[in-house]
Amino acid sequence: MSRRLPVIAIVGRPNVGKSTFFNRVIGSRRAIVDDRPGVTRDRNFAATDWGGRHFFIVDTGGVIEGSHEPLHRAIRHQAFAAVEEADVILFLVDGKDGVHPLDQALAEVLRKAAKPVLLVANKIDNLPHDQSHLDFWSLGMGEPIAVSALSGKGSGDLLDLVLEAIPEASDADDTDDTIRVAVVGKPNVGKSSFVNRLIGEDRVVVSEVAGTTRDSIDTPFRYHGKNLVFIDTAGLRRHTKVKDSLEYYSALRTERAVYESDVCVVLIDCSEEELHGQDVKILRTAWEAGKAVILLANKWDLVEKDTMTSVDFQKTIRQRIPFLQWVPMVFTSALTGQRVRKCLDLILEVSEERQRRIETHEVNEIMEGLLHRQPPPLHRGRRVQVKYATQITVAPPTFAIFSNFPKALPASYVRFLHNGFRDAWTFTGTPIRLRLRGGKEK
Repeated sequence: MSRRLPVIAIVGRPNVGKSTFFNRVIGSRRAIVDDRPGVTRDRNFAATDWGGRHFFIVDTGGVIEGSHEPLHRAIRHQAFAAVEEADVILFLVDGKDGVHPLDQALAEVLRKAAKPVLLVANKIDNLPHDQSHLDFWSLGMGEPIAVSALSGKGSGDLLDLVLEAIPEASDADDTDDTIRVAVVGKPNVGKSSFVNRLIGEDRVVVSEVAGTTRDSIDTPFRYHGKNLVFIDTAGLRRHTKVKDSLEYYSALRTERAVYESDVCVVLIDCSEEELHGQDVKILRTAWEAGKAVILLANKWDLVEKDTMTSVDFQKTIRQRIPFLQWVPMVFTSALTGQRVRKCLDLILEVSEERQRRIETHEVNEIMEGLLHRQPPPLHRGRRVQVKYATQITVAPPTFAIFSNFPKALPASYVRFLHNGFRDAWTFTGTPIRLRLRGGKEK
């Protein structure tokens, strides 16, 4: 995966199928689809991939160019914010309706964008016989690309063209030993203060006003011969709390920073009475993205404590989020500097664990012991054989497990194998993944 994930924005007038196409690309019904125009008012974004390339795709509300209605102005403003943020723009039009005056008005605006724009004629369901998309040559936006977002026809060819239009990412600034560290968390948990304390200077603006950090700010740092790049990100809020385009795109940049990082340092405010749902979402986002994770319980200096306070806190939080049992937790204070430097050693440790590779013979020795302790359950009266396993990749460590009936292994047994691998090698701070495959015995 390239260091910087590109952003693809879908724009167009209302009811041309933008949300349907968005759902088609990401493979799930995340965006609400309705025949009534104007259902999508904010933007919706998701990380996805095609042809081995990862990118963010953004769904926008329908643009009514020239309208002075407050709602229409707000939707137009947010859609154009998407255009500013995007690397490639998909200009969707309705192939059934033909060229619409709103298409012409929007084309005038998009022609001024200094970035690739692909004109996409949607709702062309009778490909290749229906040639109505050719009418859109009149917009002066180049060759119209015919697709049917509903059936998926033409979508693959369009995504191939998107990949050609995406600028090639450059890793020239990163050496092989560079570790990219995203510092993430809710607004005002002390992310900027933590980065400043860590590097020993005020590189990031700190304020008691939540949301001071809008962009993701890169701060290089060298420690024990390793190049670290700290990315101080804007606070992640629930999407329902994101009210303006600046905040929205701060959230997009933050999520993109998570996907582009190697290690995520997640800050929570331990002076609050309980872990918030948004804290849990941020932790899951980093973990499910395959990143090494460190949990920093910040503002520890504000907590009234006794000898068991930290133990009880860890027990409570790990009961709520089971995968945190493998995540190192540090109780720190960015204000006083308490245990802040310890985080540097943990970053190197979890990064190394994420890149760790286990020899195949060792994997199978552990596997044989697990199978002896607990054989797989029968499948329709037949014995399920787990034949062998091997590590197929790192970052995060991923293991392929070969079986005669891979789909017959229940989730509970896969968890048993997962936990057995954890007991053998720990993999501190990093997720591990098991892939079940069929295959002949060696």
